[in-house]
Amino acid sequence: MRSTSILSTSLLAALPLTAQAASGSGKSTRYWDCCKPSCSWPGKAAVSAPVFACDANFNRISDPGAKSGCDGGSAYSCADHSPWAINDSLAYGFAATRINGGSEASWCCACYALTFTSGPVAGKTMVVQSTSTGGDLGTNHFDLNMPGGGVGLFDGCRPQFGGLPGATYGGISDRSQCASFPNALKPGCEWRFDWFKNADNPDFTFTQVQCPSELVARTGCKRADDGNFPAFSPPSGGGSNPQPNPQPTSTQGGGGSSPTGCVAAKWAQCGGIGFTGCKNCEAGSTCKANGDYYSQCV
Repeated sequence: MRSTSILSTSLLAALPLTAQAASGSGKSTRYWDCCKPSCSWPGKAAVSAPVFACDANFNRISDPGAKSGCDGGSAYSCADHSPWAINDSLAYGFAATRINGGSEASWCCACYALTFTSGPVAGKTMVVQSTSTGGDLGTNHFDLNMPGGGVGLFDGCRPQFGGLPGATYGGISDRSQCASFPNALKPGCEWRFDWFKNADNPDFTFTQVQCPSELVARTGCKRADDGNFPAFSPPSGGGSNPQPNPQPTSTQGGGGSSPTGCVAAKWAQCGGIGFTGCKNCEAGSTCKANGDYYSQCV
């Protein structure tokens, strides 16, 4: 569903001068099919660049026309399109979307703040960027990207690295199964059982927002109309708070020494390409890589 070939240039219809922020109540499902994201094809929307795709070893590729691994090609989803926690109440991630009143031209690379209203994540917020769309999605449907969430209609994971465990729809059922995943996908798999509390397709309300820079950094895609939408404001209590009396601790995967006396709090960033902040994690947490550009204290 999310590996279709390049659509005709008729989808390059002019965007409205004033963008209307989409909002409403939504339905969630989960998936990770390893296919090249549909918004990775050029010509889908007025954006800075198509969404990054990666080769079978999770290295970004430069050819936006590369055929999807789900169609016998060499392009797949990038591992850092997995979700990650910012703190106990806020997470970032990606999704395939289909939203009432819009089209692929308005969905690709747009960002939405989801506030969950059911299940163990009720009250939590997740900001997602739309990296794919799909004809089998319902109205106001967000298919959340999470490794081990099930491959759905297409299985690009088998040609990429031999496949993933779990049911076709729904994926794995236990956190311990994440241990068998490729290392680059393990943090996103474990996120489902840690921050997401293994919620089973929770409901939510949503509103369109400007894309946080952390999401754009992972996809390379920003909409031309992004500035027309409200800036995202983290929920009360959001943000990673520094520790008042930091004590140096060991670093695992932090990518170098930290500034003197600097300790990152749980859920804070602690490494990644270009990162210059605290790389030592507070006691009880360790620095874990979630792609080349982001490591986090978990």
